[in-house]
Amino acid sequence: MNRRGGSEFALASVSSACGTASLSRLFPGAVAASALRRVSRESGAVLLLVFALMAGLLPAMSANADEIRPALLDIKEQNTGLFSVTWKVPTRGDRVLAITPQLPQSLEMLGSPSIQDLQGARIERATYKNNADSLTGQSIVIEGLAALQTDVLLLVQFQDGTQHTAILRPAAPEFIIPRQASKLKVAADYWRMGTIHILEGVDHLLFVLALLLIVSGIGPLVKAVTAFTVAHSITLALATLDLVRVPSAPTEAIIALSILFLAAEIVHKRNGVVGITERYPWVIAFVFGLFHGLGFAGALSEIGVPQHEVPLALLTFNLGVETGQLLFIAAVLGLTALLRRLPITIPQGAWRLLPYSIGGIAAYWTIDRVILFLPLSA
Repeated sequence: MNRRGGSEFALASVSSACGTASLSRLFPGAVAASALRRVSRESGAVLLLVFALMAGLLPAMSANADEIRPALLDIKEQNTGLFSVTWKVPTRGDRVLAITPQLPQSLEMLGSPSIQDLQGARIERATYKNNADSLTGQSIVIEGLAALQTDVLLLVQFQDGTQHTAILRPAAPEFIIPRQASKLKVAADYWRMGTIHILEGVDHLLFVLALLLIVSGIGPLVKAVTAFTVAHSITLALATLDLVRVPSAPTEAIIALSILFLAAEIVHKRNGVVGITERYPWVIAFVFGLFHGLGFAGALSEIGVPQHEVPLALLTFNLGVETGQLLFIAAVLGLTALLRRLPITIPQGAWRLLPYSIGGIAAYWTIDRVILFLPLSA
């Protein structure tokens, strides 16, 4: 074991300059053997955590990390009896998911639908005429949903301001339009959507994971997570209420850049260099949290917010985001504690796998997102 091997990562509290010989002098006999076993257990735990986390996160590398994974069905009344219907369905490669919305029977399509193919989704828009007095009591069904592992976000808006939201799942692909949505249902739906978004937002999870790898101690970690929460709550509210407008492409690029920055800070910490994130973790978490909040707002704007329940929908969506974030933190800390008990020896310098993987993904996202808004010539 050399000076920059596994002891540098797992026994930084002893001395980054201590190799095997030094440890033998500091911990003679059985004490030295115990210390070296502890190096193997902690390093092995970290390596297993690397594989477990990256196995789940790497498949999403090529995807837009902030795109809403579920399909979206938006039915909006434009004039009395006339409805604009938008159907956004995810694609996998060149294949469109085999799900089709069955609208209320009283709706009759006027003309032909317009179709737009985007990266990762197909959007169909059409105008319908309602041949009944009301849509109340009629059903909306997503055919083919039971055979797929995906959800559909449903938004129904009427001209009088009444709005209904629901998440249709394989086990429950049907929605009956009620007269008025209850506050409890609005709260439950938006809480669920917030939780889904954060758990599928790989970039947000990588940022939180990088913070966990840099910040030491429960107190500083609580302050950093709290600062991140306060910051993204502020910008989420301001953007949703249309008090702040920031283009989405630069925002997404900055979010990716924030992850790349933290990946470099992880390497600095392991090499004994105290970076600004280690000194002031809550400041860094707050500053970058402002941009992550704008990313959350972009997702919420895609879903839409019921105009008669804006504060409730905003609050519960944010609580859903916090729920998903806390679940992720608890899973990482719990898995780390569990794996530290395993007696595993790993190669020297294996700790670098996680920050370099995070940094590589973030660098790819940064370049990909910057290209989207730079005026590049053909």
